[in-house]
Amino acid sequence: MTIERFLKDIRQIIKAENRILTEIADRSSYGYDASFGYHLPDLVIQPTAAEEVAAVMKLANQYFIPVYPRGQGTSLSGGPLPVKGGVVLDLSQWNDKLEIDKEDMVAIVSPGVITAKIDAAAREIGFMYPPDPSSSHVSTIGGNLAENAGGPRGLKYGVTKDYVLGLEVVTPEGEIIRTGGRTVKNVTGYDLTKLIVGSEGTLGIITEATLRLVPKPPASQTAMALFEDMVDSGRAISKVLTAGIVPSKMELMDQLSIQAVEAYEPRGLPTDVGALLLIELDGHPVSIAEEMTKVKELCKSVGARTVQVAENEKEAAEFWQARKLVSPAIVRVKPTKISEDATVPRSKIPEMFQRLKEIRETYQIDLVVFGHAGDGNLHPNIIADARDHEEMERVEKAVADIFTAAVELGGTLSGEHGIGTMKAPFMEMELGKAGLDMMKRIKTSWDPNNILNPGKIFPEPGQRLVLRHD
Repeated sequence: MTIERFLKDIRQIIKAENRILTEIADRSSYGYDASFGYHLPDLVIQPTAAEEVAAVMKLANQYFIPVYPRGQGTSLSGGPLPVKGGVVLDLSQWNDKLEIDKEDMVAIVSPGVITAKIDAAAREIGFMYPPDPSSSHVSTIGGNLAENAGGPRGLKYGVTKDYVLGLEVVTPEGEIIRTGGRTVKNVTGYDLTKLIVGSEGTLGIITEATLRLVPKPPASQTAMALFEDMVDSGRAISKVLTAGIVPSKMELMDQLSIQAVEAYEPRGLPTDVGALLLIELDGHPVSIAEEMTKVKELCKSVGARTVQVAENEKEAAEFWQARKLVSPAIVRVKPTKISEDATVPRSKIPEMFQRLKEIRETYQIDLVVFGHAGDGNLHPNIIADARDHEEMERVEKAVADIFTAAVELGGTLSGEHGIGTMKAPFMEMELGKAGLDMMKRIKTSWDPNNILNPGKIFPEPGQRLVLRHD
């Protein structure tokens, strides 16, 4: 068989047998990610050098075997799933390099380094690495780069692509290239760095990254604002941002989120409010004190019931802990969670809230809304039971309507989770036929044999969103 011949050749490249996984018990754990679906790979390889990855890719092209790069498998869109069998490249063990250069204000990292460790290392010398996806304590930087991950701080600081200065990449045909460098300014030729970041492992395998660091702000302050109606919280967001105040974080929890958290781990939050906003300001202590006064006034001007400012870091941490508890809290109601990240322009946040309320009522689903409301990156989460096929059919229709609402309001299918397999059927709706075709041409030029992470981003003929598994 082809895979057996491929495996024989691979063993000439990777001598450590423990980095080649062939047993079904080992391979099975690579058939999942944090989304939906199960696809068993034929082989799992754990490379620790760019030369090994390059050799694997050259062989894969020779044998026409698909290859799927993978970090820790925290993807919510199906990004690393081996949908066509073949080989999973597990890069999560490749974590030997985490260098901080204080003078150049950069970090040089291997793809398997846990993202939170980069920020922690930077903070030891007075800097920070801003991108902070909720999975940063377990996700790898390679996966974050592939998906162009965001997080709560994206409102003020941007997302992963805004901090990538240079990459070492293995192309689908097995060549090792470098893009960008260590300089803040670099306009030599096409920006291949930005093209690779967010390409979801379809154009290249990132084997090293040079990341920009920024000075750590000297102080921060957090407020919790309570609103009778979720739409009012959307108006508060617009008021604050148009007043020239740019919070470092601006997070939303709707009533169902609050109720779930209080049932899961009571924190004294009022369960009769429509929504709450958590607003963090950072910078010089005097400046943020003035801005926080203005934030309170603006929130109250659109009907906030109360605005409570944390008196110290401990109380601020208590506020944020409530937000962190939403995900584990809501799955206690029902076991299946569909987490979306449709994103709209800031001016359309109130309207998107209204559309979500209508979708909840139309399909009679348990739709919980929380997320990074300050940049329009909402996280409509639907909690259901995958064993109830009738309910899951309604959920599939609701998800389609959420995507449609976001696009109709001038937004996008994804703010940070990526497209993967789950959102591929909706790509043409946002990009148009010509726009999607242009992306396909780029993919074909980089990967003529369609070896690298096939089945992602681009929809197969007749493909649709399916969350049910018969």
